[in-house]
Amino acid sequence: MHNAKGLLGRIVRDKQWRFGYRRSFCSLKVIPEDLDNQVLVEGSGCSRTAILNRPPALNALTTHMGYRLQKLYKNWEEDPNIGFVMMKGSGRAFCAGGDIVSLYKLMKRGSPDAIREFFWCLYSFIYLLGTYLKPHVAILNGVTMGGGTGVSIPGTFRVATDRSIFATPETIIGFHPDAGASFNLSHLPGRLGLTGLKLSGAEMLACGLATHYIRSEEVPVMEEQLKKLLTDDPSVVESCLEKCSEVAHPEKTGVLGRIDLLEKCFGHDTVEEIIDSLEVEASRGKDTWCITTLRRLKETSPLSLKVALRSIREGRFQTLDQCLIREYRMSLQGTIGPMSANFCEGVRARLIDKDEAPKWGPPSLEKVSEDMVDDYFSALTATEPDLDLPVKLRESI
Repeated sequence: MHNAKGLLGRIVRDKQWRFGYRRSFCSLKVIPEDLDNQVLVEGSGCSRTAILNRPPALNALTTHMGYRLQKLYKNWEEDPNIGFVMMKGSGRAFCAGGDIVSLYKLMKRGSPDAIREFFWCLYSFIYLLGTYLKPHVAILNGVTMGGGTGVSIPGTFRVATDRSIFATPETIIGFHPDAGASFNLSHLPGRLGLTGLKLSGAEMLACGLATHYIRSEEVPVMEEQLKKLLTDDPSVVESCLEKCSEVAHPEKTGVLGRIDLLEKCFGHDTVEEIIDSLEVEASRGKDTWCITTLRRLKETSPLSLKVALRSIREGRFQTLDQCLIREYRMSLQGTIGPMSANFCEGVRARLIDKDEAPKWGPPSLEKVSEDMVDDYFSALTATEPDLDLPVKLRESI
């Protein structure tokens, strides 16, 4: 294995390796001694694997999981005997995102500091992963949504399978795409970010969210091959992944077959213009995709739509750390600030009462003012600290 000096010397060159079901959102009661079991560890040779381990909750992320991941990854990065790191999920999911129901309960109990801690911890880990000094392989063999994309996409390699399901459905619960989503989604082709659509593993590969594709039944074989490696060289890890991976072709009727239509409809400057354009296209050819997308957008929080559009557009011109710092402000506004009612109402309607009838505020796009959107991007108060990331120690992408 290369020495630490050789590893650090390759960091600049290795930048090129990075990214240039109904969601559960479950909250489960756990006793303190079970907390460390939420992230298990496998070790083999010079690799380590973090296993997200809350299968009944689709491995939804908790504050404790964020702290444990930070501790493990920092220790592994500093250990000269560990060459690369992997992450995977237990059960049928990689990770369905943050534990939204727990956040909802914290809001109801009036626990703003615990909510701050959750976002601070999760976003800090995402930045650690996005600036990690060793190759990282995320095995996305199942549901990969919301925060689950945040703890995987910034890493070096992402392996999708025929079981992969990617989505960022935050706007349907009155929130905004977070956990680095404004950075990740802004780099997708065809302005896919605002659609909120699910993508298959093959589509993830085609649009760059995944770097490799493999059939799910071959994942154990790939893992065994990776564990045999004695290296910290990303090109060696990539070579192993290439030997295990296969070509995947997205369905022609899927969303990636409509890139021109996406550019035409979602290239507008406002949500109102986007919806008008979709309505025109839907009326012309009775296009099922346009009709479905329109219905989804109209069921979404009007404020969340305008906030998401601006956030993703800003993310196109920002670094990962800038996006995370901005998203932290936005997440606090959306959960403990004056605009938190939409998140509460969305979680109630979709996940608690499940009446699927959220009452958004404001109820329509025309009633969402520019001032409201501006406020969503501002700090809670003049003294509210921003997310403090070690940008001087770790170069962002």
